[in-house]
Amino acid sequence: MKLKQLIFLPFVLLLFFTACQNHDYSPKPKGYFRIVFPKKEYTEFIKPVPFTFRYPIYASVEQDKSRDAKNDWYNLHFKQFNGFLHLTYYDVSGKGEYDEMVEDARKLAFKHTIKASAIDQRIIHYPEHKVYGIYYAIEGNTASSVQFFLTDSAKHYFRGALYFNERPQYDSIAPVVNFIKKDIDTLIATFKWKN
Repeated sequence: MKLKQLIFLPFVLLLFFTACQNHDYSPKPKGYFRIVFPKKEYTEFIKPVPFTFRYPIYASVEQDKSRDAKNDWYNLHFKQFNGFLHLTYYDVSGKGEYDEMVEDARKLAFKHTIKASAIDQRIIHYPEHKVYGIYYAIEGNTASSVQFFLTDSAKHYFRGALYFNERPQYDSIAPVVNFIKKDIDTLIATFKWKN
């Protein structure tokens, strides 16, 4: 045998033995990254604005820097989850303006009807703090999973909307949404007007 044949022979034998083995192959199911949730701890939102609330310490509050932002607009960033709660505040000058803002909140929530599988509404009612509103839980592959507004029904209007900086895939972000919903519930339950 020539030297080239001797070198080539082990490769042929290796190929022969591996090709003859019977392997049952089944594809692995798709998986998702393991999400480690932080411990629930809260701190007070204290800014020179007409309201206060408690928010989680693992979120950071930043003033909204978008082009049309007002002074009392903030984003509560959940950087670990690549999402944020957009918070806006308006002084209300009269009943007509109040009714318009409430209708706008409803329209913005129901704008997601095309992709939503369900939109649940819950009344927010804390008369001891003069905090009233509506909470919208939006299920499905929508841009926003939670929206709400709070008001004293006279001169204050506060709105929040949860967004993620990802393409919406509800089944993969559902655990995170459920985790953050508890933080939003705490924000709403501890919300107070300063005047």
